[in-house]
Amino acid sequence: MSTLDPGCVVNCSAYDRDGTRRDITLEDIPAALADTSQGFVWVGLYQPDEALLERLQDVFDLHDLAVEDAHNAHQRSKIEGYGSSLFVALRTAQRVDDTFGFGETQIFVGERYFITVRHGASISYAPARARMEREPELLRHGPGAALYAVLDMIVDNYRPIVDEFDAELNLLERDILGETFHPRVVRRLYTLKRELTRLRMSMSPLQDILGQLSRTRHGLIDDDIQPYFRDVLDHVLRMSETTDMLREMLTAAVSTNLSLVTVQQGETVKRLGAWAALLAAPTLVTSWYGMNFAHMPELQGRHSYALLIAIVAGTSYALYRLFRRVGWL
Repeated sequence: MSTLDPGCVVNCSAYDRDGTRRDITLEDIPAALADTSQGFVWVGLYQPDEALLERLQDVFDLHDLAVEDAHNAHQRSKIEGYGSSLFVALRTAQRVDDTFGFGETQIFVGERYFITVRHGASISYAPARARMEREPELLRHGPGAALYAVLDMIVDNYRPIVDEFDAELNLLERDILGETFHPRVVRRLYTLKRELTRLRMSMSPLQDILGQLSRTRHGLIDDDIQPYFRDVLDHVLRMSETTDMLREMLTAAVSTNLSLVTVQQGETVKRLGAWAALLAAPTLVTSWYGMNFAHMPELQGRHSYALLIAIVAGTSYALYRLFRRVGWL
């Protein structure tokens, strides 16, 4: 990258009509656009400042509203047409340390240019450029092919995240189905569901965007490239279905865990109630004969003490067998 370019300029390249790449600086862009023998210019930016976006707006004649959206970020995913150009806003996702990070990518597509503006958690689209350079027959289709490559990479980056969610849910299954309540498990299940919801919200608008790109006739997307967008749409639909399934499984897992804990608590209460009943019988008898009255039945009998012990033991044993038979002990 030239020292004339700001550090937020990740890539600035010109491609001829055969797909050959030539690295250029921002100052070289007007000359590259003026050269009709060239194919298009691909510029990659990461969190550019307002001054740089205004500079590119003047060079590529970008629409004011699209530039404003690209600068402010935090936009909903969408696709907008401005004359002979397209503006696409997307949500991206990737693993950041021990959690998942979400970012944004805004894309400007014109007849002779392709510009990506990344914000937040988003990896470089260098692999997408390298792929197109390895497949010059696709790159010859111009910025439309570059748009396909970037969208395909964004969607492919969702796959390992969805797989990690699935794997973690499987690891938590033993704790979920356990009879012991673990607050850590419930907290982790809630966190997973929250992140899955955010992931679903990021992927869902892609269905509409890719649907439009694969069906709508536009000068920037020729008929030969549209089937590739339909392939990416198919991947998004399948991952969306998987995400919905995982969300339902997480909801069921939380409910199942809480139900099992409730059942276990009920069993504990029954056992405590059974032991309390076993203790209540002798307590009742002994407390009755512990009253300070001179005339009570059997106080003077020779076998009264033994008879009392037998009655208490027999009652306790009968209660014990009853509670064992009904499963309370």
